[in-house]
Amino acid sequence: MKPELIIVSPAKPEANNGNWHTAARWARFLARDYAVKVVQRWSMTDAVPAVLLALHARRSAESMAQYRLVRPVGGLLLALTGTDVYRDIHEDEVAQQSLALADRLVVLQPGAMDELTAAQRGKCDVVFQSAASLKPAARLKEHFDIVQVGHLRHEKDPFTPITALRKLPADSHIRLVHIGTALDAHHADTMRIVTRDEPRLTWLGGLTRSQTRQRIKRAHMLVIASRMEGGANVIVEAVTAGVPVIASRISGNVGMLGEDYPGYFTLGDAADCAGILRRAETDHVFYQRLVKACAKRAANFVPEREATHIRASVARAQLTAINGGLSRA
Repeated sequence: MKPELIIVSPAKPEANNGNWHTAARWARFLARDYAVKVVQRWSMTDAVPAVLLALHARRSAESMAQYRLVRPVGGLLLALTGTDVYRDIHEDEVAQQSLALADRLVVLQPGAMDELTAAQRGKCDVVFQSAASLKPAARLKEHFDIVQVGHLRHEKDPFTPITALRKLPADSHIRLVHIGTALDAHHADTMRIVTRDEPRLTWLGGLTRSQTRQRIKRAHMLVIASRMEGGANVIVEAVTAGVPVIASRISGNVGMLGEDYPGYFTLGDAADCAGILRRAETDHVFYQRLVKACAKRAANFVPEREATHIRASVARAQLTAINGGLSRA
């Protein structure tokens, strides 16, 4: 009989966000060796699994604390999200306690390691996310289609690329499609207004992952303008479909694409974003540089590689019980 492994993911399936997709993918990878269940929370009144893998230091903190009460050493693995790495672990005591309780940590790109202490880095693994590769689709020649994916919220900064549209010259053939639902009334109202006033913008709302990937592979480019990212799934999905990326220069995006990637713009700077979008549209040599740079990163995002790495991280967390535990930060 396989040992039990619980993945705690505060995101519900209907949220259709990156954290949920990560939990679902890891459940598939780990099912080879464990009886896996994905839950929103775990309590000490439930059966005690061999491993508890928690996503989100703050939102999964209670489940982690409960697990540590019944199993003082070993079996507790914490995967850090973007809001964990770039906000919560620096200012939230609950999130900081989760880091201390965990036997092992996982981050989704190497830039996140810079946000950890030396002791925390010593018990941390980098696990790049993955997606099956897609063959790029034929693209329309009369338009230069760009897709932006993500639920509308502050951390994603969706309106910088939208504002950039207004700074493009009249002869530009760029069109921007946004995929993702509004998570509050402010973003919903603002999106309705800008969609009405900007003919080059289309808002599709929420789509399934399969539908989103089909949209991505038919685009000339993906843009991601986030203020913080743990390791964006959407970058993986674009790169593995042969679609180049334009990204805000933040740690999470640089960790995914590399320090020398040529397709960054300054965070929150619509004029800079517009400039690089226009260059990609009109400069074929530059566009091909982006394509080639993304192709070089694709080897990081292979499913077999992710599966091997997350299995190894889980095994290390389980092994701490045998070895008497690691020192915690």
